[in-house]
Amino acid sequence: MSDKPEGLPAGAMTVEGKLGLLEYKKSPETHITLRKTGADAPCVSECKSKPCTTVCPAKVYDWEEHEKKILVAYENCIECGACRMLCPFDNISCDWPKGGFGVKYKFG
Repeated sequence: MSDKPEGLPAGAMTVEGKLGLLEYKKSPETHITLRKTGADAPCVSECKSKPCTTVCPAKVYDWEEHEKKILVAYENCIECGACRMLCPFDNISCDWPKGGFGVKYKFG
């Protein structure tokens, strides 16, 4: 059985495969934070669909059910800007990494 998804043209790569080609220089500090955390955060009390956990192509956000919080893996960020648009409660603060840090695209 092949790892290639059905219907993918010969020689084409999956999104996951393309993301694996990126180089990233991890910043010592996060460039993504949640504005509000804790039990009263909108992620916990109001947001049922948690779009950040499904829309982000780099899987930066993960809902931790037993702790009732969003985990942020900023080092996975590909700086696409989707998180700036997808949170219905504007609870994600995302700045670009400081100079010299972040993602380096190889193939434009």
